Order: sequence, then structure tokens, then C-alpha cells
Amino acid sequence: MKKILELIRNQHSSIYRIALFIIAIGVGVYLMPRKKSFKYEPIEGKPWPHENLISDMEFSILKPVEKIAEEKQQVSDQKTFFFTLDKEKENDGKTKLNYELDRFLSYKLENKPILKTQTEHRKYVSGIKKKITAVWNKIYKKGVIQNNGNIDGKEANYVIYVAKGDGSSQTYLSNFFTINQATEVIKKINISDEEDYNESVNILIEALTQNILYDANGTEIHLDTELAKISKVSGKVEIGELIISKGEVVNQKTYLKLISYKNEYEGKQISARANRFIVIGQTLLISLCFLIIFLFMMKNRVTLFRDSSSLKFILLNVILFLALARFALLFSNNNLIYVVPFCALPLLIRSFYDLRLALFVHTITIVLVGWLAPDPFHFVFIQLMAGILSVLTIKNLYKRSDLFISVGKIAIVYFITFMGISLITKGDIFGQDYIVYGFLLISAFLTLFTYPLVYIYEKVFSLVSDISLLELADTNHPLLKEMAEKAPGTFQHSLQVSNLAEQAIMEIGGNVLLVRTGALYHDIGKMDNALFFIENQMAGINPHDELSSDESAKVIISHVIKGIEKAKKHNLPEQIIDFIRTHHGESMVQYFYRQYVKKFPDKMNETDMFRYPGPKPFSKETAVLMMADSVEAATRSLPEKNAENISTLVDKIIQNQMNEGQFDHASITLKEISLIKKIFLKKLLNIHHLRIEYPSS
Repeated sequence: MKKILELIRNQHSSIYRIALFIIAIGVGVYLMPRKKSFKYEPIEGKPWPHENLISDMEFSILKPVEKIAEEKQQVSDQKTFFFTLDKEKENDGKTKLNYELDRFLSYKLENKPILKTQTEHRKYVSGIKKKITAVWNKIYKKGVIQNNGNIDGKEANYVIYVAKGDGSSQTYLSNFFTINQATEVIKKINISDEEDYNESVNILIEALTQNILYDANGTEIHLDTELAKISKVSGKVEIGELIISKGEVVNQKTYLKLISYKNEYEGKQISARANRFIVIGQTLLISLCFLIIFLFMMKNRVTLFRDSSSLKFILLNVILFLALARFALLFSNNNLIYVVPFCALPLLIRSFYDLRLALFVHTITIVLVGWLAPDPFHFVFIQLMAGILSVLTIKNLYKRSDLFISVGKIAIVYFITFMGISLITKGDIFGQDYIVYGFLLISAFLTLFTYPLVYIYEKVFSLVSDISLLELADTNHPLLKEMAEKAPGTFQHSLQVSNLAEQAIMEIGGNVLLVRTGALYHDIGKMDNALFFIENQMAGINPHDELSSDESAKVIISHVIKGIEKAKKHNLPEQIIDFIRTHHGESMVQYFYRQYVKKFPDKMNETDMFRYPGPKPFSKETAVLMMADSVEAATRSLPEKNAENISTLVDKIIQNQMNEGQFDHASITLKEISLIKKIFLKKLLNIHHLRIEYPSS
């Protein structure tokens, strides 16, 4: 037990990393659907390359999607409209009619013409009432149907359904008046007197109301019922029936049989025993994918592999996009998986790390998601092409214009690849699943959310992106402005070092923004004791004259520790603090050491007090900064600055650093170091306005 605890204590970081991968594998397996997978991928128009496929179960053959859509359209075009008899509407109209009619008739009775007798006049008025009532009864014996555009242009024998309280009954449109037809009936009322005719027509028209009302809800329910009756199958395959022979071309009919068999096979209820084996298979495959990521990072990205934040960031993104794909498949339309912005994944990885890692992680993730997607090969092909293009066409994510241009290019690649696949599988430009183009366009647009996600990930995982580096590299940053005021010589030195390091890393390959930003901040620890550093001394005053050699060395060395403390106080990213830690590595303050040895020859081996605490540079960028820092500072102290002296000095300084093993932990080659020397020489000559003298011929 003691040995186990000791092993855990000594190897806790390795155990933690392995645990992260195991958790990622567990979540990945959990997200996978529990179903059997059909081992063949049918492609319409291509010969069947496999053995004869004989059905081992009975299943129905699905209809073509376009056929079902056509039948649905026919039902929609021929849908039956439902109406409801509303007695209250008719009664309201009748009440209004009686009120206006009574007023009119009372007026007529009170205003008898002189030439008519009282009896004749009463008989005339009574006749008007009978005629108006007769017209009204004639209209509402049939009823006035509501017209909201549904029955426009329909024939008289068009069938509709009308509910009259005892259920809906079928009838013809001609059995009812429209509002226009009822108006025409009113206008035909037989009243000879023009004034009385006009008044009677107005009374009837004003009281006229629609009492056969359109029932939108009933119409839609009936339509849904009729649509539901449309069969989605067109035949059946029996057990033992040959589905397709080897070499036979997959036509539309056979393709539908294969797809139907695939759906039946994958959707069939699986036993508990089969479920266990499926889980084991999924665990093996997902473990293999994560093992590849594990080995790639362990062998090629050791620094990232040892950084738990980076490891969690990468694994979380793989699981996140796997979860998004699984969520999209919860809906009935499986093609919704194309809405997920998978191209954002390589862009996110590229924002913090290199192109190779971004492409590698994207490829593994898409292969994993392929197990979820319908038509896996097509899905993987489309997403890989678009993902690779997304990171190849966008160089700097901090340029918003580049991100928008990249989104446009991703959309174009999506359309081209999906159209190419559709043309191959359908053999025709028509009949494609056009809605997928819309999904792909949405996916390309959602890639824009990479920008805010970068900011979130920076805060959550303490990472640094190009966007943050660009902000930190601004010389108006409070820390850099403070250095410019308190230690102007150090500030100028840092600017020159950043130019040297930036040019060098640009030539040998690396993160240019990172090395530039690191160079600007590498000497911020000198601010507190600025005059103890030669570049800030003026008027010949040197505070070291008042100190012993070991005390002077202590002040010089302390700028590294002070720089780290100041950087942490101002919340600088760890990646920038690494440049402060490593820019002197484990080298010695040679000047004060030699002075100390002259005074105390017997203490020659006491070097610890003159040595920087380290660590040594562990990346290409930090190694380049160490070289640039040493070379730039030494060049300033040259009494005579010419091409030969600078070249000799550059060679000597970098060679001494190599002899001391300062670059042993950095992934930098001798060839790259040789190239760096040439770049430094060229840049230093430009800085000091010198040029190489060529021999005269």
C-alpha cells in the first residue's frame, strides 16, 4: 500500500493525464447511440461490390421521398374545406332586420298618400313587409357562406362539409349563397315604387350576414388525417428474398430496398447481450481514437501534453462537438447534424496552437462523429474538406475580415462537396435534398462564433490567443508605458530584442506574435532597480560601485524574480511569463563572477550565487529570445561596431550558450540556429547603420 501511495505521489501528473483521457473515452461512449450498424453504404447508380445480399427478416420497402412529397401535395391541393352553421349570426341579422323594418313600416303608415284610402295604404305596406320577409327567408333557407378565399373559383358541385350541430355532413357549394349572390337576390325584390324599393334593398343588405362560417381548425385536422393516411411504403420483402446480387447496378428501386433494410436492421430492438457487445465495440474504437491523440501529443507536443489546461481544452472540444452532433440527431430530421459548425473546431485549436495539431484533432473528431452521422462517408468527406480549408485559408484569427472571408470559403466548399456527392448518388441535378444546403449555410455562418468562444476559452483555461497577444504587444499597455518611463533604456532594448526575435522566428517557423510579445515583457523586472542596469545609466553614475560583486550579482539576477512577480500582479498569461523565467536560462553573471574570482581566487567553484535560477528555454520561441537578448545587449557594448566584430560576437555568444546546454530542452536544430545567426547579423547591421564590405575585384 505504501508503495502504491508513493507511486501515486511521484506520478500524480501522469495519472491525472491518463484519467482525463479515460473520462473523455467514457463520455464519448455514453454519447454513442446503442444500435447495430449496417456494414454497407448503398450508393445509387453504382454496382454492388459486395456478396449477394439476402434478407434475413421481413420488412417494408420505403417510397421515394419525392413520391411521398408529390402525394402530399396532391392531397393538399384537393383538401376538403369545413364550415359551421352559426345560428346566432342569422338571429342577429334577423333582429336587425326586424328593427329597421318596423321603423320603415311605421314611417310609411304615418305618411299615407292623399290619393290612397287608409285600407289601400295598409294593404300596400303589408305587401312590402311580406316581400322583404320572403326574400330574407329565401336567402337563409340556404344560408350565406363565408368566403375567405378558399372557395374562389370553385365549381357549383364542389363538395364541402358543413356542421349543423349533429356532426358534419357532405354537401355542395351550390347549396349556399355567397354574399354577392345573396345581394343579387335582394336586388330582384318586386317593389314598384323606386323610393320604397331602395329603402327595402338597403334594409335587407344592412341586415345580411354570413352564417355558414369557415372552420380552419376542422379543415386542418381533416387535412392532417388525410396526409397521415399516405403510405410511406410501397411493397414488402420476405425472409430469404434476394435484395441485390453482386455486381448489380443499384437503381432507385434497389436503393430503396437497401435503405429500407438498413433502417430496419439498425432500428431493430437489440438484446441486452447484443447491447453489451456494442458498448465494448464502441469503447474499443473510441479508445483507439483518443489513444492516437494521446500518442501524438506525447511524442510531438510534449509541452502541451504536460500542460493539464491545454489537455483539458483539447479533450473538452472533442467531446463538445461529439455532444452537439448527438444532440442534433435527437430530432426527427437526421440532416440537422449538418447545422453543427464543425469547422469552428480546427479554428479554435489553431487560435491557441499550431496548424498541425488543429488538423489532427479535427480529423479524429470528424471520424468519431462519422459513427453518428447518416451517410458517414459523405459526412466525413464534406467536413474534412471544409475543416482543412478553414485553417488553411485563415492565417490570423485576430483579423475579423479573415474570419468572414473564411466563412464564405467554407460555405462554397460545403456546397461544392455536397453537390458533387449528390450528383454522384442521384445521377441527376434534380431530386437533391435542397434543405441540406440551407443547413450547411447556417453551419458556415455559426463558425463566426469562434471569435467569442476564443475569449471564453482564454478565461476558463488560462490560454493565450493571437488576439490577446496583439493586445499585449501594444506599447500603450500600462506595464509597457510604465517601463518606458522608469527604465527607458530597457524599454528600447526590449523593442530591439522583439524585432530581432520576431524576424528570426519568422524565418525558422514558430509563433511570431508570441515571441514578439514575450520579448517586450522579458525585462519588466528591471523597472524597480533601473539604474543598476547599464542601459539605463546616465552621466557615468554606476550604483554597482558601492556594492560588492556578489551583491551586484544578486541585484542583477533578481530582475527575473521581480519580473515574474510583476507579470503575475498584472495578470499576464503564463506563456508570456515563461519568457521572463527563461530568457537567461541557467547562465551566469560573468562580469561580476570574474570580479569576485579576482578578489577571492580560492572561491572559484562558488558559482551558485552568480547563476540565474532558470529554467532553461523549452521552446523554439524562448530559445530565440535568449539568443536575441544576449546578442542585442552585447552588441551595444562593442567599442567598434562593424560587420566583422558583430559577426564574431554573435557566433561567440550563441556558441557559448550551446556549450552550456541552454538549448537542450528546446526543439531547435543546428540548422535553425545557423540561420538565426545570419538573421541577427543582418538585422544588427541595419540597426547600427552598417553594411558588409565586399572585397574589391
